[in-house]
Amino acid sequence: MVGMSKLSSANSNITLAHGAGGKAMCDLIQDIFVETFANDELRQLEDQARLGLDSLMKRGDRLAFTTDSYVVDPLCFPGGDIGKLAVTGTVNDLAVGGATPLYLSCAMIIEEGLPTDTLRRVAASMQRAAVEANVSVVTGDTKVVPRGAADKLFINTTGVGVIASHVDIRAGNALPGDKLIINGYLGDHGAAIVDARGEMSLDYSITSDCQPLNALVARMLECCPDIHCMRDVTRGGLATVLNEFAAASRVGVLLDEGVLPIRPEVRGMCEILGLDPLYLANEGKLLAIVPAERATACVQSMRQHPAGTHSAIIGEVRATHPGRVILQTSFGGDRVVDMLVGEQLPRIC
Repeated sequence: MVGMSKLSSANSNITLAHGAGGKAMCDLIQDIFVETFANDELRQLEDQARLGLDSLMKRGDRLAFTTDSYVVDPLCFPGGDIGKLAVTGTVNDLAVGGATPLYLSCAMIIEEGLPTDTLRRVAASMQRAAVEANVSVVTGDTKVVPRGAADKLFINTTGVGVIASHVDIRAGNALPGDKLIINGYLGDHGAAIVDARGEMSLDYSITSDCQPLNALVARMLECCPDIHCMRDVTRGGLATVLNEFAAASRVGVLLDEGVLPIRPEVRGMCEILGLDPLYLANEGKLLAIVPAERATACVQSMRQHPAGTHSAIIGEVRATHPGRVILQTSFGGDRVVDMLVGEQLPRIC
């Protein structure tokens, strides 16, 4: 792209011309995306990224492939923004399947009038998250829609990773006696979004847990190569993930309320708003089901990683009540924890 001009500082907002396929669009792509994401595959500006198969096959025998779209409101929140969320969310979807995440695509749908500085900050945030997760954004797409046709900025990211031959993590692998492990506090992301929307006047700030988990998962697999099930706990919260595992594995799940890691401020916000922290979204938490004899060692190893400092065993898999999740309450009773019906909080990711 020799001779390509910089995006003019006079164009302080995105216009329809930036999505029209001409010079304005080329300047936008070159100045914000190519320079920010800065890798050889993207600099080619082909209609596709071309990835060598040899390097992939050395890492494993299966490709992992996932995609997700991000429409969070507001774009920026304590602990992150839509850019960081888009990278870490897709990286985590790959990682919890046991894959090593390698490459991402990035497609942006931009509302006319979005400040170019906002777009630049989001792209920079994506690159920081990509560097932290050791992945590259190698291809993408840009669309600009008229005012009112979208809400500021939507992002789609697709991820590619490789799964090692010995790894077999599936929702249907849970066995009676297995232990449930979470890597930290529940509900932080959902609570942070409520806080950022100004829907409550809180005396404290709740920070999103948005973070990549692939390095933590790699540590877990070193300690426990036979992890049975694993999933990141996002929309629908812990309750929904556990119901999915219980149904797929045809087992019962028993949760111990007394050991669930929930911050007092998140619990307090839920009590005020009538929310259940078991259904709140997270963007840096995973739930793993592992053989009982490996659970303690796995938790101890996880606690040595920044993303797993507050890891804990929170329950177990049982043969009784297949397909059901039961919460053993702090008061000594039991209650059924169903899958989320409806939506507690819209546009949280």
